[in-house]
Order: sequence, then structure tokens, then C-alpha cells
Amino acid sequence: MIFKVLYQPDKTRNPRRETTQSLYLEAATEVEARGLVDDNTDYSIEFIEPLQGKHLEYEQENPDYKLTEFNNK
Repeated sequence: MIFKVLYQPDKTRNPRRETTQSLYLEAATEVEARGLVDDNTDYSIEFIEPLQGKHLEYEQENPDYKLTEFNNK
């Protein structure tokens, strides 16, 4: 399943809507998606949203849509 992760790039600052960023990744569950982001970044996760059907199609039309892949260590 594809997930959209909304995050703040810095855990030390208070979240602001203007600095919220997003990434897309493939994972089996929301818990696995959160673990991938936590293990591979210093991002402060705000929200994880599963994407499917028309919602996924809409997001894929965005020119910024790109699946993020993390190298497993």
C-alpha cells in the first residue's frame, strides 16, 4: 500500500503548517511506514495517510509525486 507521510523536517522546532512537507512510500502497514521514516530520518511525523483508488490516482498526477525508498542497512 502507498502512504503519504506529512512531516516537519526538524524535530527541535514547533510544527508550522507552512513548513509541513510530504513524502510517499510503499509499506505493508501504517506502523511499518512510520518505522521506516523514524529509522531513516530525523523528521517529526505529523500524519500518515493511506492512499488508494481515486485518491492515489489524484496524488500520482502531482508532478512532485515520487515514491521514497530507504536503503535497508
